[in-house]
Amino acid sequence: MLPFSAAIETLRIANRMLGYEAYTWRLASTDGTQVLSSSGIGLEVNTSLADERKFLGGENRPSMVLVCSGIYVEDFNNKSVNAWLREVYNRGVSVGSLCTGAHVLASAGLLTGKRCAIHWENLPGFAEAFPQVDVYADLYEIDSNIYTCAGGTASLDMMLNLIDQDFGENLVNRVCEQALTDRVRGPHDRQRLPLRARLGVQNAKVLSIIELMEGNLSEPLSLLEIADSAGLSRRQIERLFRQEMGRSPARYYLEIRLDRARHLLVQSAMPVVEVAVACGFVSASHFSKCYRELYNRSPQQERAERKLTLQAAR
Repeated sequence: MLPFSAAIETLRIANRMLGYEAYTWRLASTDGTQVLSSSGIGLEVNTSLADERKFLGGENRPSMVLVCSGIYVEDFNNKSVNAWLREVYNRGVSVGSLCTGAHVLASAGLLTGKRCAIHWENLPGFAEAFPQVDVYADLYEIDSNIYTCAGGTASLDMMLNLIDQDFGENLVNRVCEQALTDRVRGPHDRQRLPLRARLGVQNAKVLSIIELMEGNLSEPLSLLEIADSAGLSRRQIERLFRQEMGRSPARYYLEIRLDRARHLLVQSAMPVVEVAVACGFVSASHFSKCYRELYNRSPQQERAERKLTLQAAR
C-alpha cells in the first residue's frame, strides 16, 4: 500500500498545485474484480485486462502502465498479464513497476538487457531468477521508456522525476512541501540505512570489512585475504569483531551468507543445492547443518513453511 499510495498521491498533489487535472489514472486488475492488499485492505478497480486491450486503440489509451506488487510476487505467473504488458510496450506505451513489480515485467520479458530497480529484500532472488537483467539496489531506474522503483517511498521519488520532466523543478518543490518531504532523492540514493546506522558500528575498518564480506558471498574470501585488503593482521580483525560485533569475523561472515540463503529459499524456486552454491557452501549437507544451527530448521523446512504461509495468504 505504501508505494501504491505514494505514487498516486504524488500525482494528486501535483494536480492540486496546478489547479487542473494534468494527471489522471485508473486501476485495473486481471478480471476487473477487487484486489486485496497485503494489509487486508481491498481496492476497487476500474477496468479489467479485456477492457484495457480495447482502450489501446482509442482515446482512453494510457501513456503509462504501472505494475504494483508486493510479497510472494515470485509465485505470480499470469500469461494474460505478460502478453498484455508486451502488447502495450510494443505499441509505444511506457511501462513501469512499483516495489516488486519488476518481477512481473521481467517475467513478461520486458527487462532483458535493461537496468531496473527492486526492493533490496527481493534482489538476491530476482538476480538469480533473471540473470539477463541488470538489477540494482537503487531507489529507481529509468531505462528508455521503462520505469522501475524499489517500493516504499521510492515511488514518490520516481513520480517526482516524472513531474520534473513534465513541469519542472518549481512544481516538484511545491509537491514536496505538501508531502512534508524535505528533499528530492536521486535514483541512485541508497535504499537501506548506511551500515554505520544499521549495525550501530562506528569503527571504519570493521565497516569496510563488512562491505567486503557482503560483496563476496558466493565465493567467500579467506580471513587472510580480508586482512590483506584491510591492511590489518588476522589477530587485529579478530579483536575488532569481538569488540564491535560480539562474534568472530568467520561467524559474522557465515551469518550474512545464511541470511542471503534464506532470502533465496523463500523468494525463488532454486534447488537447495544451488542455493548452497550461490551462498558459498561447498556441499548441501554442510549448508543444511549451518542453516539448522542458526535458524532451528532445515532449508527444506524453511521452504515448506513458506509454501504454507503462501497458501494461507491465498
